[in-house]
Amino acid sequence: MTDEVTKHSVHTLVFRSLKRSHDMFLANQGLLPPIDEKAEKLLKGVKARDSYGQVMSAVEKAQAMKQQEAQSRPETPHDTEMAESAALGSDGAVLPYNPGTMAPPTTYGAQGPTAAGTTAVAPRRPPAAPRPKWHAPWKLFRVISGHLGWVRCVAVEPGNEWFATGAADRVIKIWDLATGKLKVSLTGHVSTVRGLEVSPRHPYLFSCGEDRQVKCWDLEYNKVIRHYHGHLSAVYSLALHPTIDVLVTAGRDATARVWDVRTKANVHTLTGHTDTVAALACQPAEPQIITGSHDSTIRLWDLAAGKSMCTLTNHKKSVRAIVIHPTQYTFASASPDNIKQWKCPEGKFIQNLSGHNAIVNCMAVNPEGVLVSGGDNGTMYFWDWRTGYNFQRLQALVQPGSMDSEAGIFSMTFDQSGSRLITTEADKTIKIYKEDDTASEETHPINWRPEILKRRKF
Repeated sequence: MTDEVTKHSVHTLVFRSLKRSHDMFLANQGLLPPIDEKAEKLLKGVKARDSYGQVMSAVEKAQAMKQQEAQSRPETPHDTEMAESAALGSDGAVLPYNPGTMAPPTTYGAQGPTAAGTTAVAPRRPPAAPRPKWHAPWKLFRVISGHLGWVRCVAVEPGNEWFATGAADRVIKIWDLATGKLKVSLTGHVSTVRGLEVSPRHPYLFSCGEDRQVKCWDLEYNKVIRHYHGHLSAVYSLALHPTIDVLVTAGRDATARVWDVRTKANVHTLTGHTDTVAALACQPAEPQIITGSHDSTIRLWDLAAGKSMCTLTNHKKSVRAIVIHPTQYTFASASPDNIKQWKCPEGKFIQNLSGHNAIVNCMAVNPEGVLVSGGDNGTMYFWDWRTGYNFQRLQALVQPGSMDSEAGIFSMTFDQSGSRLITTEADKTIKIYKEDDTASEETHPINWRPEILKRRKF
């Protein structure tokens, strides 16, 4: 015979469960271990020292000085009565401090009460944002047409008389800087020319392209005199070392190659990146080569050892541009997430330059501290190098007959004086910008708000 299950309400079941728990733990109530007074005192001391260390040291110092004064000058009952009567008026109200009274007054500062004659700890103030330097706004000065394809690279001659451009029409053109007139066209590449560099010590022009070729042109004869063979894929950028006869090239095979300019020998092959090396820069001091890649990393290389000294992984997207400041020991890198500034030689992070929300293809900086970044959508942002203040934004105008989508800026550079900015663009033109001579601090004031800058920084 089966027993019938008694049905109870939910209220009854919950009450029984609570009663069982109460009966189970009732016997253990009040059986906590006794408090260790020594350990409790030690814990409070550590917490107080951690939170109020500076204030406590100031208070202890003030108390020690008080004790010294009391020991050096014994106080009589008559003196005490005199001090009390001097501090209180006839109606019992406290009178202001008189130098003739015995006890110094107590002042209340930001850190608590302090005796007169002692030094109070000044409250910590947040660091003030530095005021940016005023820069004149830039305006379009000249538009040069002549290429039949996207203009991908530009280089200015050290004498500041002419500049060279390379384009998707496979031609290198040399232009007069003062007039913008075409001087000569160099043909020899069989695919897009992606990089140009003019030697400051020899009459040589170096070029690289998507045809895997790296060429050295003798500008006295306008002919190719050397080829540097070794890259397995398109070569996207190249740079000459400022003090040594060394050429560095990098490209889609994820390597940077170091060449001896005279012997054409491949001195080093710098491997370590896992994707296209899109940006390259050389400097005279170590680390001497800096590369940026589509694998979102920046590597600093020791030229003598041919090894990577440091890898910077702060960027989240492809690094397409790197520029070295002409006078400071710093450099900047550009990615769609941010423009970041770094300090050499260890690659210490300085600050973010946020706001250029585009694929940043190129950057340039002049000795006056004007940093310019150019985007894939034709936007140009002008920054103050020291503070990261964005003082001007421009939208490049496309050539008549071109689509709006052809407003991309592929490369840019300042001339040797830093007074003219040359950009090469997707509408097959070269544009030259210069500072507005009529502008002043009154007509174009700095729209500087420190509280916003602080918020951005943190």
